[in-house]
Amino acid sequence: MKKFLCLGYYDAEKFAALSPEAMQALVSQCPPRDAQLQATGRMLFAASLSEPQHRVCIRPRNGKPVVTDGPYAEAKEMVGGLFLIEAEDITEAIAIASRHPAAELGEDVGWGIEILPFDHYIPGKVS
Repeated sequence: MKKFLCLGYYDAEKFAALSPEAMQALVSQCPPRDAQLQATGRMLFAASLSEPQHRVCIRPRNGKPVVTDGPYAEAKEMVGGLFLIEAEDITEAIAIASRHPAAELGEDVGWGIEILPFDHYIPGKVS
């Protein structure tokens, strides 16, 4: 079984522009869909990420780590969440990830998923 990291993207400006009611209507659909995906046994974990203004980056400068504010890449679309799945191949990974809320909902706020196959995987505890 292969591992695939799935990154959930969104447009931070469009998401922030949602009314509280519209945001609640959208995000309230996620937990039951996530639960269904978890029940397949193919999603190993899922997590949402903090907003871009709470992120920091570490980059090497003159042989030392330097910490800066903000997301690693300057982009309109931001990584807002991630999940790890197991699948036989990329075709099955696409089928599994297509059941995630970001593949079916949130088109107006730029939701989307990128699937990254693992070349190597070192098991660890995620909590």
